[in-house]
Amino acid sequence: MHSPCTREVSEDCFHNLCHLPFLGIPEPQSSTSTTTAASYRHVFEVSMASSIYPNSQFTNHESFPSLQESFSHFTKTFPLYSQTDQADKIREQEYCHLSLSNHVCLDYIGHGLFSYSQQRSYSQEATVASASSSSLPSRRYSSSFETPFFGISYKAANLHSQIQYGSHESELEYKIQKRIMALMNLSEDDYTMVFTANQSSAFKLLADSYPFQSNHNLLTVYDHENEAVKVMIESSKNRGAQVMSAEFSWPSLRIHSGKLLEKVRRRRKNRRGLFVFPLQSRVTGARYSYLWMNMARENGWHVLLDACGLGPKDMETLGLSLFKPDFLVCSFFKVFGENPSGFGCLFVKKSSSSVIKDSAGTGLVRLVPARRPSQISEGSANEDTETEEKAKQELHDDDSLQGSSSGPFSRQQTSEKTSELEEIKEISPKHKAPEIEVSVASFESSQSQIIASSGSGYSYLECRGLDHADSLGLILISARERYLINWLVNALTSLRHPHSENGHPLVRIYGPKVKFDRGPAVAFNVFDWKGEKVDPAIVQKLADRNNVSLSCGFLHHILFSDKYEHERAQISETRTGEGGAVLNGKRVKLDSGISVVTAALGFLTNFEDVYKFWAFVSLFLDADFVQKERWRYTALNQMTIEV
Repeated sequence: MHSPCTREVSEDCFHNLCHLPFLGIPEPQSSTSTTTAASYRHVFEVSMASSIYPNSQFTNHESFPSLQESFSHFTKTFPLYSQTDQADKIREQEYCHLSLSNHVCLDYIGHGLFSYSQQRSYSQEATVASASSSSLPSRRYSSSFETPFFGISYKAANLHSQIQYGSHESELEYKIQKRIMALMNLSEDDYTMVFTANQSSAFKLLADSYPFQSNHNLLTVYDHENEAVKVMIESSKNRGAQVMSAEFSWPSLRIHSGKLLEKVRRRRKNRRGLFVFPLQSRVTGARYSYLWMNMARENGWHVLLDACGLGPKDMETLGLSLFKPDFLVCSFFKVFGENPSGFGCLFVKKSSSSVIKDSAGTGLVRLVPARRPSQISEGSANEDTETEEKAKQELHDDDSLQGSSSGPFSRQQTSEKTSELEEIKEISPKHKAPEIEVSVASFESSQSQIIASSGSGYSYLECRGLDHADSLGLILISARERYLINWLVNALTSLRHPHSENGHPLVRIYGPKVKFDRGPAVAFNVFDWKGEKVDPAIVQKLADRNNVSLSCGFLHHILFSDKYEHERAQISETRTGEGGAVLNGKRVKLDSGISVVTAALGFLTNFEDVYKFWAFVSLFLDADFVQKERWRYTALNQMTIEV
C-alpha cells in the first residue's frame, strides 16, 4: 500500500483539489496542503448553503425567486462560475436543440460521441439529396439514414478468440477505437478494446469468460440495482460463482469499510475472484476511493472498473493513472439530448488477458458505416436505372418466348420483383458500403478527424462530442458540475410544505447532501403534506410531461445500525425476484431497499436546467398537483395514465 502522504495527495487530486483557487471561494489562511483541502471543503459547503438566499425555505411554488434572480445570487456567491462559460458557448453553437426544445435532459449516462450540429448537417444534406433525385420514385429515408454515424451488427465471435487472435476491423472501427482510447487515457500497449452492444453485454461477456471454477468469488460494490450487474450475477452463478456485495451505511450510504474489507480479505484459500467496482454511484452521486481497487488486487482479486458513471475526463485523475484495472467497461451514445443509441466498450489489460477463457458468450458487435445522403441518392439512381432496364429486358424476353397473351402476367411479375428489390434496399441500408459523415461546423480538433474510406476518396467523421470534453478539460468540467449539483441539492432541500408541523420537507435526499466530494447525480423522493412518499414512477411521468427527463432507481444493500433501526420499516420496500426462498410454492428472492428518482448532470447541463428541474419539483407543494394533472389529461381526451 502507498504511504499515508501519497494517499492524501492522491485522493485530493482525484477530487480536483490540486486546483482549488478555481473554485472562486476565499482561500483559507493555512500553509499545509491537508488543512487547506479540508478548509476549502468547509468554506465551499458553507458558501453553498447561502447560494439561493440565506436560510431560505420555500413553501409556495408561485412565490420563489425567478431564474434571473436565482442565477444572479448564485454567481455572486461563486463569481468564478462564469469561467465555465465555454461550456455554454459549446452548447449554444453545437447543441441548440436543447434550448429550442425547452427540454431538460437529466437521464443520460455515458459519453456523447457527436454533436447535434453534425446530425443536423446530415439531415440538411439528406434533404438536398432527396430534392436532387425528385425525378426518381419517392423513397422515405429511415431513421438510420437520418442519424447516419454508424450502425451496429453482431459478430459471430467470443471474447477469448477476439482478445487472443483479434479480428479484421474496418477503418471506421480502428479510428473510433483509437479516439476512445485517447479519451479514456489508456494505452494500446496496455489494453485491448472490443465493442459490445451495451454495458450489460460487456458484463455478461466477461462473466461468461471469467474462470469462476478456480476463482470462485464475485464481489460487487453498488448501492443501487444495476441491470448489467444483475446479468453478470446470473451468469456467474450459473458457472459456480459465490456472489457477495458491499453494504452501505444508513443514512450517508457510504461504503461500510469494515465489512467490505472483511470480504476482500476473506478465506485466504478461496479469496480470489472478480472485484467489480464503480468509482462513484450513478444514482446517489456517492464517491468511493480508488484505493479499494489496489487493496483488492493485493489480496488476489482481478478488478473490473465500471466507468459508465464517470465523467468524460475522469480517467485523467491521478488515482486512475496509478491504478490500472484488469478490466474496464464504459458506454457511449450518439448525440446528447437527441439520440441515446450507441454501444459499450470492454477493455482488457493485456497482462491479464490470459485469464479469459473460451466460452459461448455473445455480445460483441462491429460498427457498420452508413452512407452519406449523396451516396444514397447516386446509388439509388444507378440501381433504379439498372432495375428498370432489367425489367424491360425480362418483359421483352417473356413476350418473345410466350406470346402476347402472357404479356400482362409477365409484366406483373416484373413489377413485383422490382418492388421487392426496392423494399430490400429500403430496409437494409447497413449493408451498403460505406458511410461518411461530413461536418460543416467550425469546431476543430486534431484528435477528432476519423478517416473512413468512401470508395472513391476520403471524408471525415468527427467525434465532436468527445472533442468538446477535451477542450473543456477535467478541472473546468468538474468545477462546473460541482457548483450545479450542490446548488440543486441545496435548492431541493429548501422546499417545505406549508401549514405542516415543523415545516415538513417536500424532498428527501439519499446519500451525500451538499458536499464538495460528491458526484453529479442525486437520488431523492418527493413526499406529500401528510409525509407519504409519492411513487417515483409518478414523479418521472409528471416530469416528462413538464419537459424534464429523469430516471428511477432502486437503492439496496443498505445497512441500518441500531441507532437507525426504527427507520428501516418506515422507508424500506421489499421487491421479489426469482432465485430466492420458496414462498407459496414459488421460489422468490426478497430484495429490500428504497425506490427513488434520480437525476444526472453532465458538462452540457447549465444553470437554467437545474433551475427548471427545481421549479418542476416545487409544483408538488400544491397538495392537488397530482390530481389536477389527472383531470387535465382526462379533459384532453387522452389516454389516462395512472398518476
